[in-house]
Amino acid sequence: FPPAMLRSAPAIFARASAVTAASLRGGPSARFFSTGARAAGSAFSQSGFKVVAGSTAAAAILGLGISAVQCAASPDWSKVRDDVKAILDEDGYDDGSIGPVLVRLAWHASGTYDAKSKTGGSDGATMRFPPEANHGANAGLLEARKRLEPIAAKHPGLSVSDLWILSSIVAIEEMGGPKVGFRPGRVDRPDGEWCTPDGRLPGADMGTKPGTIAHIREIFYRMGFNDQEIVALLGAHALGRCHTTRSGYTGPWTRAPTTFSNEYFRLLVETKWVKKAWTGPLQYENADGGDLMMLPADLALIEDKGFKEWVDAYAKDEKKFFTDFAKAYQKLTELGCTKLEKGTK
Repeated sequence: FPPAMLRSAPAIFARASAVTAASLRGGPSARFFSTGARAAGSAFSQSGFKVVAGSTAAAAILGLGISAVQCAASPDWSKVRDDVKAILDEDGYDDGSIGPVLVRLAWHASGTYDAKSKTGGSDGATMRFPPEANHGANAGLLEARKRLEPIAAKHPGLSVSDLWILSSIVAIEEMGGPKVGFRPGRVDRPDGEWCTPDGRLPGADMGTKPGTIAHIREIFYRMGFNDQEIVALLGAHALGRCHTTRSGYTGPWTRAPTTFSNEYFRLLVETKWVKKAWTGPLQYENADGGDLMMLPADLALIEDKGFKEWVDAYAKDEKKFFTDFAKAYQKLTELGCTKLEKGTK
């Protein structure tokens, strides 16, 4: 490989780090041509550098005519994890933690997958760009994306799409949840051409109970999940809250919205839920105080026999919920990812 290029490695790494923040927002530094990456990939690999074709982090490197290559040693994953942990607590944001919104970011990035067309999923971090960034279901997720920008810029070789997923896994673990397997190798897309159409994420209400139940199955079956996995994944509603400025709904599902637990399921089966009297969309509140909320899609889980079986099981056995959630969540975050590394980080 040309010695001059090898001598330029430190500058390459610095340039990659400098343009990462712009790539997160879909700026000019995010654009590239994949042909150059394929041509350069083999040579860089032979010289000891890691090359990830399609990465936005080092597009248009130093005028060398090589686009779409990310030249850097593999990230130190323990340090990336530590950096995520350091930003989780944030006074003034919701309930004092950005953990729940990091989980929502990764969930929405992953939940666009379509098994039939093999499109969507977490690979690509396409939510950086319109139109996906502006989809109604993704309202408020800019708050999560911008908080991760400094971490992405700090770690050359780290794709934005890998960071989104890993940050959610770290958040789940730090909020008391199970350990979830993480395999890196996601490659960032360059622009909005790769965005999936709106409507691939689950909605809160289809107007009727049968319609909402059918909608949930349609969305999750499209990705390749069964009823048990659907219920396990929706257990993430133990975290966070709804906002009228984002979804139109309001309130937390549990009284400990920054703690990962099976409380969501216990509340579903043990609490009397009544319609909330307000001018907003249909949602439910607990009859014994009105401080909690459930969406029509949440109550669908106890109104359908196939779903309720698993709600009951997880309400009684948190350990089983944790085990099943960890498996289903890793599956969700790996949908459509074809170049993941072997082994977990």
